[in-house]
Amino acid sequence: MAERKSARCDAVVLAAGAGRRFAGHGAGSSGGRKLLAPFEGRPLIAGALDAAFAAPARRVLLVTDGDADLAEAAAGHAARLGRPDDLDIVVAVDAAEGMGASLRTAIAALPPDSDGVFVFLGDMPCVPPGLARDLARALRPGVDAVAPCFAGRRGHPVLFGRACYPALRRLEGDVGAREVLAALGGRLALVDGPDDGVLFDVDRPEDLARDR
Repeated sequence: MAERKSARCDAVVLAAGAGRRFAGHGAGSSGGRKLLAPFEGRPLIAGALDAAFAAPARRVLLVTDGDADLAEAAAGHAARLGRPDDLDIVVAVDAAEGMGASLRTAIAALPPDSDGVFVFLGDMPCVPPGLARDLARALRPGVDAVAPCFAGRRGHPVLFGRACYPALRRLEGDVGAREVLAALGGRLALVDGPDDGVLFDVDRPEDLARDR
């Protein structure tokens, strides 16, 4: 089935995490500091933003914990891509609660007519740029969410259809959307990812030296 041209999708980049494992290795104390660390010659957050802007989405929402330096870096990156007006910075005031709070904030910030949302993680810099379009093509009647997989493991980003929004708004704690996806059963579609970029994330400083 062809990609649904009428779908009004948006993209979210979650960037409000505390980065505790990264900080525990002596690299600073905030998630913002981790996402500003250099990866392949530019801030780590740039990779996730590139993938989000490459998605068939109207706008990109960056969810932060209020880190002004991170917001400035993201805005500068959007400007370099020629998309300065397509980025919104959203602050999760209860970000310390965990990823559930960030997702709640993101869903609440979506336009009322949003049909779907791509959820990218700020510390995943190697998501294949064309993957989001493959996910969009798989979001069809009877499918409420689409995720990539590689080597038998489910990865990111995930495309959530509008039917998932109520459950995402109720999220609490630091479990993210795992329980939402698990409850979907056959209404979750999986798409083969082209490489392990759908799995790779930066948890520790040594991950920044990944050799691609």
